[in-house]
Amino acid sequence: MAATSYMTDIVGVFGFPVAENPTGVMQNAAFDALGLTWRYLNIEVAAEDLGEAIGGLRAMRNFQGMNLTIPHKVEVLQYLDEVSVDARLMGAVNTVRRVDDRLIGENTDGKGFLTALRDDAGIDPFHKDFVVLGAGGAARAICVELALAGASTITVVNRSQQRGKGLVDLLNEYTPAKAKLVKWDGEYTVPTETQVLINATSIALYPDVDAMAPLVLDSLRPDLVVCDVIPNPPNTPLLRAAAARGAKTIDGLGMLVYQGAIAFKMWTGYDAPVEIMHKALAAEFEK
Repeated sequence: MAATSYMTDIVGVFGFPVAENPTGVMQNAAFDALGLTWRYLNIEVAAEDLGEAIGGLRAMRNFQGMNLTIPHKVEVLQYLDEVSVDARLMGAVNTVRRVDDRLIGENTDGKGFLTALRDDAGIDPFHKDFVVLGAGGAARAICVELALAGASTITVVNRSQQRGKGLVDLLNEYTPAKAKLVKWDGEYTVPTETQVLINATSIALYPDVDAMAPLVLDSLRPDLVVCDVIPNPPNTPLLRAAAARGAKTIDGLGMLVYQGAIAFKMWTGYDAPVEIMHKALAAEFEK
């Protein structure tokens, strides 16, 4: 009788909250398409329990890695054996991969966003002026990748001056882009010179699906490109308001798929079936 293995390799996402995260839909579809005995799980981990959760990942040898989402992308750095150069620069990790007994931190968020911007929307960030709402892990990844891709100016709009200043100082010191901070106090008016507006906050993330970023809606001009990183639901109030005013919009599904495809390759060694992943997510949100 031939030897049979009943082992399943596991990856997933640590977050709090995490119930709304749809990454498993596309990753499990990709595993099935390639005939891999892998499974992606949503695992709820409170901020104070992250260290123990990473310890559990280390102990369970068939855990091949994890994604990190709110509130873990920055705090996870202290629990890893190695962090890639770009993730270290960003100060945020969204993907962990196991190599033997070592846990290595990577960041695929910004790369996924850039791919969506270029391939799905046909927009080259070179010499463009961006406004980014937020200064958390996703914002840091996106801003660094935009800066390294030749963005001209990046305006970070954030409520917390300390966190926002940290991101702006990083961009000005280590990248060629010119960055500045604007305190988000009340409704924000998008400057007329802005070409691309990006919401990199959790505003409108499920279950707060009706939440609207405090913006002066008349500043969402027809010549503006408006992006939202929220994948669930993909058609956020911000994107609906922008589309109603004639602006071009980019939802969070493209970024989610492309950053997930990069992580898939890191974990499994196989090229990700991107089209299958995208179709799985699209079908999920058409229910």
